[in-house]
Amino acid sequence: MSFNLKSVDTVESISREDFKKNYLDKRKPLIIKGLTKDWPAREKWSTEYFKQIAGDIEVKLVDNSKADPKKVINASIASMKFGEYLDLIKREPTQLRIFFFNLFKHRPELIDDVKVPKELMGGFIESMPAMFFGGSKAITFLHYDIDLPHLFHTHFGGRKHIILFDNKWKKRLYCIPNTTYALEDYDVANPDFEKFPALKGVEGYEVFLEHGDTLFMPTGMWHWMRYIDGSFSLTLRAWDQSVSRKIASVWSLFMHGAVDSGIKVIFRERYAVWREKRAFVIAEKELKKDLKKAG
Repeated sequence: MSFNLKSVDTVESISREDFKKNYLDKRKPLIIKGLTKDWPAREKWSTEYFKQIAGDIEVKLVDNSKADPKKVINASIASMKFGEYLDLIKREPTQLRIFFFNLFKHRPELIDDVKVPKELMGGFIESMPAMFFGGSKAITFLHYDIDLPHLFHTHFGGRKHIILFDNKWKKRLYCIPNTTYALEDYDVANPDFEKFPALKGVEGYEVFLEHGDTLFMPTGMWHWMRYIDGSFSLTLRAWDQSVSRKIASVWSLFMHGAVDSGIKVIFRERYAVWREKRAFVIAEKELKKDLKKAG
């Protein structure tokens, strides 16, 4: 059993006008296979290369475990030398991954290997190129980015499986109140519709990225990711140009960041239990509303 998933449009290249009209303005995902064809990173970047230039850096690691309600989301469970970690993900399957790693802060020269696609749109946050690394068992839980940017997610060194949902499905996905992530109790790749009935009928997209492919994810798009091979990705972020979306971004950071963290510190497990129960109530209420609307 699965969600109602369809493929994402795929192009080799695209004009600014076409991209804006058919994807940016419509908030629709797109795979651009040739975006990185003139990036030095496409040929240069590998785990061996990173091991040579930055293997001595200490990195924090996370795994597939459900988030601890007493800690911030994506709290690290271990650390090791970057070079040792890179050897690990190429040698054997592992759940361990590196989340939102700014390798450019340690090796600024790497920015010369990337060409920000300003020919497609403006608003890129060039000070925040983020990298993500994972072993072949690593999974990134279902969420959308708290600051609501547009994302250009480029994969390197292997394959990655991604499932996407438009933000309109937020409540049906059992979004945890005051957060930007879903309950971690169901398998996104194989959901149990009996335990989680609101998931049945939810529509989304399925993507398989290979080395050098770039996935455009519009603002607010939910994404779940699984590393098929030990590999890594680079995400470039860009602000939406509308004033309303910028206001929504500030509100999201305040509500889903500061407010949620403050409540979590005070109430801890009680708050976590309430949030999860509330996610079920909201999801089932939304399901009833959609079924009524449909007929």
